[in-house]
Amino acid sequence: MLKGRVVVTGYGAVSPYGLGVQTYWDGLIAGHSVVLTDSKQLSTLKVRSHLCARVQDFPSKDIPRQHRRTMSRMSQYAYWAAREALEVAQLPEDLLHNGRTGVVIGSTTGSVDGLEEFFRNYITTESLDTVKSTLFFKVMNHSAACNLAQALGTTGPLLAPSAACATGCQALGMAAMLVASGQMDVAICGGTDEYHPLTTATFDIMNASSTIYNDNPTKSPRPFDSARDGVVCSEGSGILVLESLEHATNRGASIIAELVGYGTNLDSGHIAHPSRECIGKCIRLALQCADIEPDAVDYINAHATGTMQGDAAEGLALEDVFGSGTPVSSLKGYFGHAMAASGSLEAIACLKMLHDGLIIPTRNLDAPDPSCGNIQHVQQLLRKPIATAIKNNFALGGVNAVLVFRSSV
Repeated sequence: MLKGRVVVTGYGAVSPYGLGVQTYWDGLIAGHSVVLTDSKQLSTLKVRSHLCARVQDFPSKDIPRQHRRTMSRMSQYAYWAAREALEVAQLPEDLLHNGRTGVVIGSTTGSVDGLEEFFRNYITTESLDTVKSTLFFKVMNHSAACNLAQALGTTGPLLAPSAACATGCQALGMAAMLVASGQMDVAICGGTDEYHPLTTATFDIMNASSTIYNDNPTKSPRPFDSARDGVVCSEGSGILVLESLEHATNRGASIIAELVGYGTNLDSGHIAHPSRECIGKCIRLALQCADIEPDAVDYINAHATGTMQGDAAEGLALEDVFGSGTPVSSLKGYFGHAMAASGSLEAIACLKMLHDGLIIPTRNLDAPDPSCGNIQHVQQLLRKPIATAIKNNFALGGVNAVLVFRSSV
């Protein structure tokens, strides 16, 4: 169990739907896909998949220049989402600077845009004369976390977890542990990532990208579906404000939900292929931390990216732990896989579902694949009171992470 009670008091989002949690939520409720075909850039790389989902018309210049000059797009997304989260939390400005508010934000890598700029200049000119001094601050692995902390003026602990697709989930879990242990009163936490064609190319090399829906982009990805064919890469940022229950109560904060459990483990059996057994163990760790039984869970937000092996392993693990009675859905069919941001963006959607008593169905799930287990797929908007939900994220390298949220405090 967590050593102390941890609550969510704020959240903010930048997604391919646009700016803000409400814009993101409205897009999900409408069932709208933001996946598009980008043949121009991706075909140049001779990549088979031409699909992606991107943040459009982001107002970079709204960020003060003294902060923006060292920020890549992923840092800018995190800054915007954090500002929204802090506004929702109504966190007094002075609490950012008292040493008790920390930042736990991760990304898959540093800015790929920045790395491309550096190596393009270096390889072309064999010189560093044209490299700007600010570029390094965009490509550091903790770039988003430190840029945000500098912009906000926080002086508490700073962590920048990096575990590929599990990053956002791990960031929330690690932040919750730090708050529960008393090392922070407040944590600004989550994940962020920026899209680059090389992201799609990487999955294409591994034969894990969606390739057969290039001419019909909104039909992919297809989590748990018999016709699924791989990942669609996207971008964005989801940032949450976590506080100890005592701290939030004492300052009169409105509480969105409670983060009651977190589990993480490693599958050392294979660096790329997920394990049904290891995923199941991770889910049980999170339930044990939350001190609840599987039948107390009202909804499961699956990682399910639309790959053949990943969806099957997760679905079978869910059947092992929960049987077929708990509603399950994945959000990847709406806006693709936002990499390090996926866990925190999808966690925000879980919190909205808890609040509204509305489960978002899995998009593009027309024919559930029996190889994904006997689980209760949600294929239409479902109105249902939800008290407890879990959020799964699993990553290349064998990293598993699961969160448990509860609506009542």
